[in-house]
Amino acid sequence: MDVLSIVYNSARDGRLRRLKAFLDHRPKDEVGQIVGAKTHGATPLVMACRNGHYDVAEYLIEKCGADVEQPGSVVFDGETIEGAPPLWCAAAAGHLSVVKLLVRRGAKVNSTTKTNSTPLRAACFDGYFEIVKFLVQHGADIEVANRHAHTCLMIASYRGHIKIAKFLLSLKADANRKSVKGNTALHDCAESGSLEILKVLVEHGARMDVDSYGMTPLLAAAITGHTHIVEHLVGMPHLVSRKERIDALELLGATYVDKKRDMIGALEFWKRAMEERYRGDGPVIQKPAPPSGVAAYDFAKEISDPEALDELLADPDEMRMQALVIRERILGPAHPDTSYYIRYRGAVYADAGKFNRCIELWNYALDMQQSMLEPLNPMTQGSLFSFTELFSFMIGDEGKQTSRGRRVPPVQREDLIRVFKKAVLEVKLGKQMLDKIPTCERDLTYLNRVLVITLHLACLLTRETPKVESEDHTELHRAIYELVKINAKGKQGRDALQLTHSKDAALVGGYPACEFPSQHLTQALLKVGADVTARDSDGNTALHLAALSQPWRTDLATTLLEAGAHLDAVNNEGKTFEMLLNDKTRFNSVNPLKYTSLTCLAARVVWRTQPIDRVPKHLRNFVQMH
Repeated sequence: MDVLSIVYNSARDGRLRRLKAFLDHRPKDEVGQIVGAKTHGATPLVMACRNGHYDVAEYLIEKCGADVEQPGSVVFDGETIEGAPPLWCAAAAGHLSVVKLLVRRGAKVNSTTKTNSTPLRAACFDGYFEIVKFLVQHGADIEVANRHAHTCLMIASYRGHIKIAKFLLSLKADANRKSVKGNTALHDCAESGSLEILKVLVEHGARMDVDSYGMTPLLAAAITGHTHIVEHLVGMPHLVSRKERIDALELLGATYVDKKRDMIGALEFWKRAMEERYRGDGPVIQKPAPPSGVAAYDFAKEISDPEALDELLADPDEMRMQALVIRERILGPAHPDTSYYIRYRGAVYADAGKFNRCIELWNYALDMQQSMLEPLNPMTQGSLFSFTELFSFMIGDEGKQTSRGRRVPPVQREDLIRVFKKAVLEVKLGKQMLDKIPTCERDLTYLNRVLVITLHLACLLTRETPKVESEDHTELHRAIYELVKINAKGKQGRDALQLTHSKDAALVGGYPACEFPSQHLTQALLKVGADVTARDSDGNTALHLAALSQPWRTDLATTLLEAGAHLDAVNNEGKTFEMLLNDKTRFNSVNPLKYTSLTCLAARVVWRTQPIDRVPKHLRNFVQMH
């Protein structure tokens, strides 16, 4: 183990004697370099402060000259915090003595991490009141917010730290500041369920504002099922209007159905809301005219007759649909909870063997997400991935009995093709979005994932190719052509054909109805014009990647060669298919003589004997490939 690692580990573990043994006899300049160097992204001082080793921190600062402002990377609750100064680390971990040491030695109390989190905010997160008070006494700014515009008061409210919240409010902390998403501290404590803090915030002038989804703190409490918060707020007519009370009670009832699975409780809230509508103070507040029935909801219409509510208990399925209809009306399609609970209800149906109901609900949620969210949104990715898992399971277990005694039905081709087209659309929109961003700033992670999901859906579609010249055959290849035409490229610059042969494209390991690489999918991609000579950022063609696939597939290599892949094409490392295969027997199994042309042989000679600038421009790419 080298000196840097020994010093780092000693500081991390608080072994001062060992640390001194390695540093005391060294020149000052060398010691400065050692304690300023990072191991695993952090300096020795950062680790000593993170773990609360006062004596080690003091030694590193006073005897070794460690920089009290030099940041590093530390892990808290499994999350890596980048650019964390030593003071932030000590405050976040609750080490008051180390915090005092650092401040005495000149540490800036308002220094921030890469996400703009201050030591004060870090102390507020886990409720270290004494550290909060000390930092404020030494100049900490209580209004510095992180990159999401989330303030110290907001995090204390969300985490339920009443003592800190009261302290910050006594210092005139702004109770109505909004984060990037428009939420306030009142939203945060309503969502987390802290009634005591909510009362204090209201006493200090907190308003019932709306966030970017149009949600008030009252609705936030109803969504999360915090009945005590809802009951408190609906009893405050100066804060909550009659219409808001009705919406909150109806939404809370929907939460009781889907989250708490309490049908009787849900019915009571819906009855109270109905009573408020028709018999409350003031004129009757009618429910909005119901929109045209939604097939995914089994054409359920929202009940507006008080007498009809009692009948719901005899039909639990209808009650569940009522919850979905109510939630969509109040929250709107843009709110993530709307599509989340639609997907949740679909999953419950799938578990019960009602796959058709699941597919309808999931398609409705996916349509909602694609119309309301930005391309490649993780929620849309999740919906597409769930479809891939569901279809893979159904194909793999077709005819078998589920735990509820139902048989798994066959996947309908029209269901598969419908979802596949939506996945292709997501790829198209995602590529268009990324094309507007400079190449050096693009993150291809999400596009790569959606592209792989889309290819797995295509793999399931091509397991049984429809009869040639049939309508299904034409529709299938037209849909796959649309994917190839987009020419989207994921990580390492790999297009659809290359990803199909990439060992990194495995997605649905639990349900191996489609295993990559797939001969059927390869043939389908080639048939609609996938470029077999295209190269990724490492210079690999699909044939190069096929050589690396496990297990080795002669049929795949043959298919690519028949489509025009070059056996002797070299990647950026100068390696051919044969070199990557590293097995003469396997190489000969594809009959190299059959796939070596005179033009390829000539290109090799030209490459070895002629400067590239003497080669005609229209031939250079071909020569360089060899």
